[in-house]
Amino acid sequence: MKILIACEFSGVVRDAFIRMGHCATSCDFLPSEREGSHLQGDVREYLAPQWDMMIAFPPCTYLANSGVRWLYGRRGKKIDEVDPERWASMQEAARFFKLLLEAPIPRIALENPIMHCHAREIVGEAPSQVVQPWQFGHGETKATCFWLRNLPPLRPTNIVKGRSQRVHFESPGPDRWKDRIRTLEGMAEAMATQWP
Repeated sequence: MKILIACEFSGVVRDAFIRMGHCATSCDFLPSEREGSHLQGDVREYLAPQWDMMIAFPPCTYLANSGVRWLYGRRGKKIDEVDPERWASMQEAARFFKLLLEAPIPRIALENPIMHCHAREIVGEAPSQVVQPWQFGHGETKATCFWLRNLPPLRPTNIVKGRSQRVHFESPGPDRWKDRIRTLEGMAEAMATQWP
């Protein structure tokens, strides 16, 4: 199958599908961290029926429930007014998410954390499923949602003990955001073996 891995700079998911014999290409504004088929640029330029499947990881900064408080005034802990710039960014991010979900590609999976109600209202639907890394061989927690089109829900492949919050406690630094969003190998392998 020809598979587009949208909004992925790591190459983790792309390479998992390539190992299964598929023709997978990643796409992101950033260059790929691994050598391989990669389109550097805006994924919107590549949304076409030429792909058999798309797995996308759109940015979650303005969509995640964990950041909903930032849509309002930043006066300490008091929520007293809307932050218009942040609100506009959230609306743009939710419209981009919806655009990916409605792309003219037969099979689609979009990944994001639990989405707050304002973004979910724009997207227009709840996720198809919620999984955790500990269901795929990684002893940590990070609620991961998938919106699916013509694909089955992922089945756990390796339930392990351990429930650390690695992503929550990621050390500060310039690459912290990259380390927090990189797809774990176990989840990538599950996608590649269950979604062709």
